[in-house]
Amino acid sequence: MTMIDEAGTYSLAGRSVKRLGYGAMQLAGPRVFGPPRDPDQAIAVLRAAIVAGVNHIDTSDFYGPHVTNRLIREALSPYPNDLLIVSKIGARRGEDASWLPAFGPEELARAVETNLVNLGLEALDVVNLRLMFDVHGPAEGSLAAPLKAIADLQRQGLVRHIGLSNITLAQ
Repeated sequence: MTMIDEAGTYSLAGRSVKRLGYGAMQLAGPRVFGPPRDPDQAIAVLRAAIVAGVNHIDTSDFYGPHVTNRLIREALSPYPNDLLIVSKIGARRGEDASWLPAFGPEELARAVETNLVNLGLEALDVVNLRLMFDVHGPAEGSLAAPLKAIADLQRQGLVRHIGLSNITLAQ
């Protein structure tokens, strides 16, 4: 039994997910921008994670941007049946590698679409809304409009489950 198996499981999006998953943020280049120095090594890391028993990957198309999701697709598609991919939306990257808020309805729809294209999926299992009122941490602001936009995408069948990232208790 591996350490990943020993950690146990929990239910996420109606599926049994191992407590130890893989966060794909650092697959991209320095400052989470651009390609990695060694794309083949990044692909090998993803494949090794699956072999080790990981069945949950946390990613976002704003990592790179687009880099991590393309690497995930290249490394793992066709995806194992038990793999749950969770992606974040609500931010975008500036040409200078800056982190910018992107939670207008059109921006969120575009983010879901680029995630789907770059991952090679028809629907995202879980989408976490990453609130970027403050780039470096949670900040107050309304969740209503962005959640409505994502709920619309869910009704269209593009998103199965909705989660939240970087929010405060008051929100």
